[in-house]
Amino acid sequence: LHRVRQQLAPSTEIWAVVKANAYGHGARPIAKQALSSGATGVCVATLMEGIELRAGGILGPILILGPLNTEVELEQALRWDLEITLTRSDQIPMLQRLAQIRHQPIPLHLNVDTGMSRLGVSWCEAAQIWQILSSCPELDPRSLYSHLATADELDQSVMHRQQQRFSQLLEEIQDRDLPLPPLHLDNSAGIWTHPPGHYHRVRAGLALYGLFPAPHLDKGDLQPILKLKARITHLQTVPPETGVSYGYSYITSRSTRIATVGIGYGDGVPRSLSNQLQGTLRGQRIPQIGTITMDQCMWDVTELPQVEIGDPVELIGGALTVQTWAERLGTIPYEILCGFSSRLPRICVGGC
Repeated sequence: LHRVRQQLAPSTEIWAVVKANAYGHGARPIAKQALSSGATGVCVATLMEGIELRAGGILGPILILGPLNTEVELEQALRWDLEITLTRSDQIPMLQRLAQIRHQPIPLHLNVDTGMSRLGVSWCEAAQIWQILSSCPELDPRSLYSHLATADELDQSVMHRQQQRFSQLLEEIQDRDLPLPPLHLDNSAGIWTHPPGHYHRVRAGLALYGLFPAPHLDKGDLQPILKLKARITHLQTVPPETGVSYGYSYITSRSTRIATVGIGYGDGVPRSLSNQLQGTLRGQRIPQIGTITMDQCMWDVTELPQVEIGDPVELIGGALTVQTWAERLGTIPYEILCGFSSRLPRICVGGC
């Protein structure tokens, strides 16, 4: 969070995006650490993510970025003191009815679609909707925001168009003699792409975890906070010409000492990376061999005769990066991180 803060004016609020289990890192400990380190609030994608954080003892503001389309969902969000995003104007009557039942205004945030074409009211209609929200005593509109679709791309023309639409919307709101609410437009890519362009708040996602949204944005001032380790569960030595794992995608060429490690694609290690991974064991690199299975994978530890059952193998950490995994699979680090399953224990080291 400190590294993100260095990109911003001192008065800028940081809201930590901890959706998808904090991008695979563990939502509750990350949210707790972010809030204690100065984040104003946290953002989640779904109602259940918000409830899980609140039930887990997170006391700060929690904003649900995703849509809530039924009164039952809205009631649950309010019961757990979660802040709601308005993504469609036809949600307004439901919110008004609930506010009348509760006898108190409902806090909400307005999502404006300036070009993402995913969620939110059209930027062309947003000023009128904001005026309606501002005039409703049953509602407590707390911020207005949009989301950048291409801030991590080299071509910034679309991003500039979205910025212009957002600015035009703000001018229209002011022309209606309405005060501007807290505003937020920038995601992690936006934080690094155009430092002068930030509004009252930013939503820090991938950068919060020490990763850049795109290689060309990498200025070397972030360090990944995640390491992935698993322990050796079995050791054996096999002769040359021995097949390893399903399909015999690897056959030994020598007498080979094989370490079975208790992690597999059921935990989020992609099967497509079979025979491509490198790990670190007792300070030395070792290759993964054979097809990665659901719960286990095998490694060649022939050069390390001293290893024992229980020794940890580091799959991600230091020079072994999520970015490398993503590049080999033709995807993005987000997908790799979000794929780490709930059965992997998250162990917070160093102050969480």
